[in-house]
Amino acid sequence: MNTIIDFLNTIFWGYVLIYGLLAVGVYFTIRLRFQQILHFGEMFRVILSSGETDKEGITPLQALATSLASRVGTGNIAGVAVALTLGGPGAIFWMWMVALVGMATAYSESTLAQLYKVHGPEHQVYRGGPAFYIAKGLGMPWLGGVFSVCLILSFGLVFNAVQANSIAEAMQGGFGVPKIVTGLVVAALTAVVIFGGIRKIATVAEYIVPVMAGIYLLVAIWVLLTHLPQIPGMFAHIIGSAFGLQEAAGGITGGVAAAMLNGVKRGLFSNEAGMGSAPNIAAAATPVPHHPSSQGFVQALGVFIDTLVICTCTAMMILLSSAYVPGGDVTGTALTQAALGEHIGSAGTYFVAIAIFFFAFTSIIGNYSYSEMAMVYLGVGRHEGLMVLRVVVLLMVIWGSLQAVATVFNTADASMGLMATINLIAIVALSGTVVKLTKDYFEQRKAGKEPVFHAADYPELGDQIEHSIWYRES
Repeated sequence: MNTIIDFLNTIFWGYVLIYGLLAVGVYFTIRLRFQQILHFGEMFRVILSSGETDKEGITPLQALATSLASRVGTGNIAGVAVALTLGGPGAIFWMWMVALVGMATAYSESTLAQLYKVHGPEHQVYRGGPAFYIAKGLGMPWLGGVFSVCLILSFGLVFNAVQANSIAEAMQGGFGVPKIVTGLVVAALTAVVIFGGIRKIATVAEYIVPVMAGIYLLVAIWVLLTHLPQIPGMFAHIIGSAFGLQEAAGGITGGVAAAMLNGVKRGLFSNEAGMGSAPNIAAAATPVPHHPSSQGFVQALGVFIDTLVICTCTAMMILLSSAYVPGGDVTGTALTQAALGEHIGSAGTYFVAIAIFFFAFTSIIGNYSYSEMAMVYLGVGRHEGLMVLRVVVLLMVIWGSLQAVATVFNTADASMGLMATINLIAIVALSGTVVKLTKDYFEQRKAGKEPVFHAADYPELGDQIEHSIWYRES
């Protein structure tokens, strides 16, 4: 079993996804005419108009906060440190580049999720995501089922155990709290949120995520302000290492290749663009303007915040400290803690532990929200089915806080690899629809109109979409 799983992970993560996610990002960037750069302001324009919803939707801001809750995890703290250790400062430049193209991928998959969403059970909350656009757009419901099972196994269950393990390790290392105590507390807090369903998760995320990200950003700004003379040199070091304009620092093997590989991996794994995760919550939003593309812009902004803001904050705090030694033995969370300890004293260790707690906890509730969508697609998303899922998630949180079993985690990686591969094929196959929607959106903007989706302009979609969702009186 281990041999098979390791082989699948080598194929998925060594070849298919590293190159596939990057290639799809470049493909959509070119096909959509670099809109994530040329129309960057549209992302803020859309999110600032967030606030309206209907009885079945959550607001675009809540959808952004929930997707960020999942995206922003321990990888933003420990993963960036590992990328720096293995790939050097140049890894950060390639992390930025992959995020820029990933914004186009995130836009595309979330736009499709909006277009093909459906009324939820008892008309409580809209449901949608890759499983739905695979079934409706490609006419392959069985493949949507495979995707849903993979999503529940990876994001819904095992990855939540991984996040709980990170919290338990951080609380034990920072405050000496026994792991079982942390596990029970996190499970209790998780229960309070997830038993309230998607709306409760979205509301909690809307309050917690901006605060936790804001405080982390403020600390990073303080570090920058106290190291102003070193900032130009830091950026020169990042760019120089990325392109081999200077010798790779001692201890780093592979030079430019190592920088590129580790930067690409960190960017892809952190922002999740193309993985098929964030579109699940994007589908639950009532878009403002009432057009599928507007929610695509919201989720593209999520990639920007996750990687180009939060991951960059971690990288700068490490690079501006003497704790960073290329190829050194100290890496991961320990390296970030050492860097913060140098910047803000002994409080640095506690600050990182608390940051990990909130980053990982919000990831747990965000990941759970995705699995709810998958349960609905599989036809077991009513009260009884969701009750079973919630109980199992809580058990996984407690179990994960106590131990880490490599085989189980490797299985989740393989499951996530298959899920992402299916999603990439689906969004490329449906790219013509994405292009048409985008063109329609900006033509209305150019004409001075508030973009509105009119199903009559898309006769080729037929009964693939829920016309009652998109109907608006002119």
